[in-house]
Order: sequence, then structure tokens, then C-alpha cells
Amino acid sequence: MDSQFGLSHVWSQGDWITRSVALLLLGMSIASWVVIVLKALDLMRCRKQAALTEDFWRSTDLAEGLNRLNLPKDRHPQDNFFRALAEEGREAALHHRNAKAQLHDSLDVSDWVTRSLRNSIDNATAKLQGGLAVLATVGSTSPFIGLFGTVWGIYHALLSIGASGQASIDQVAGPIGEALIMTAFGLAVAIPAVLGNNALVRGNKAVLGQLNSFAHDLHAYFVTGARVHSHAKQKVVSMKKA
Repeated sequence: MDSQFGLSHVWSQGDWITRSVALLLLGMSIASWVVIVLKALDLMRCRKQAALTEDFWRSTDLAEGLNRLNLPKDRHPQDNFFRALAEEGREAALHHRNAKAQLHDSLDVSDWVTRSLRNSIDNATAKLQGGLAVLATVGSTSPFIGLFGTVWGIYHALLSIGASGQASIDQVAGPIGEALIMTAFGLAVAIPAVLGNNALVRGNKAVLGQLNSFAHDLHAYFVTGARVHSHAKQKVVSMKKA
């Protein structure tokens, strides 16, 4: 690494543009890995929360069920999308039945609970998708940033060759190889970002599917007082937007 073909030589021989490109790619790589790790931990927590929904339905009352949805590491109830969904449905049902005459009286309790549950799912969707724009941006732009560093390095290499008047393999191999390292840097940053983004998107879809199934059952519970399993043929409500 300390030879004339190593990374230290690329850094020492590069100008401020080359160093800026290298630092930019390093920053993008760190940002993408931070997002990947944090979002992966969030998905793991969401899957554990989803596994507790069956315990929720085995509870004797709603208060006990809400407590069973909690994980030890949930710092705030809103960090638990499934608990927040159940609380939103409960508040909607109570508000509609106990509030004084208001505009929402034109909606029946089923439509009002549906609206509230959909809003909760929309909030969960926004939180789950937070940070994915960073991965998409890094994955789409870092190869071109690395390519810019390569072009800039080749340009300077050609200027050096023209000034020395020698175009042998020995004169070309070193500078061109150093320039191509920037392309490798760009790909090394882009590939994990793209793969991480795809994996997180798939994980988010799975969590949202579980949220929608739980919302389906909650809707039936708050409207009729009985649970309707999400795999039943009769669909009481769809939480997904058209």
C-alpha cells in the first residue's frame, strides 16, 4: 500500500479535486452504511413487534393487549407501529361515539376508524422509508463521481506524459492505474448502497403487509367487537391506498 501504485501514493500525488472526490466517496460510503445498519435494526424490531400481535388477541382486555405489544427496547409507544395502530383505532372509536356533533358525524364509525387506521399506517410507512432516499442517491450517483475522478486522473496523467514526451508502458501504467482506482471506489460505494436499499424495501413491504393485516383485525374489533382474521374471504376494509 506504500508503493508508488498504492493508495497513499494516489492521495499524495493527487490534487485537491482528486482528494475531494475521494473524501466525498468516503462520506457517502459511511452515510450509506449507517443507514443500512440503523434501518436493518429497525426492521428486526418491527418483526419482533409483529410477532406479538397474536399475544395481543389472547389478552382479556384492550389495556392488557396494548401492554403485550410492548418490547423492552421500545423507548416510546410511537416506536412500536403495532401499538400505535391499536391506540389510534381505540381513540378513533371512542372519539366518534362520545364526541359532540361535529363534521365527522357524517361518517359512520366504520369509515372513521378506517380513516384513523390508514393515517397511522401512512405515518409508519413514512418512518420506514426514512433514509432510503440516501441509499438511492448514493447508489445512483457514486459510480459517476468515481468516474469523474478517473477522468480527472487520466487527464493529469496525459498532461504529464505530454510534458515528459514519453508514452511507454512504464510511463502510462502507473498514472492510469491510479486514476482507475477512483472508479473502483465509486463501485465499492454504490454496490452496498443498491443492495441495501433493495433489501430494506423488501423488508418494509413485509412489515407493511403485517400492519395492514393487523389493521384489518383491529377494524373489525373496534366496529363489531369481534376479530375477523385477515385471511377471511369477506373483506371488511382495505388499509391500502388505491
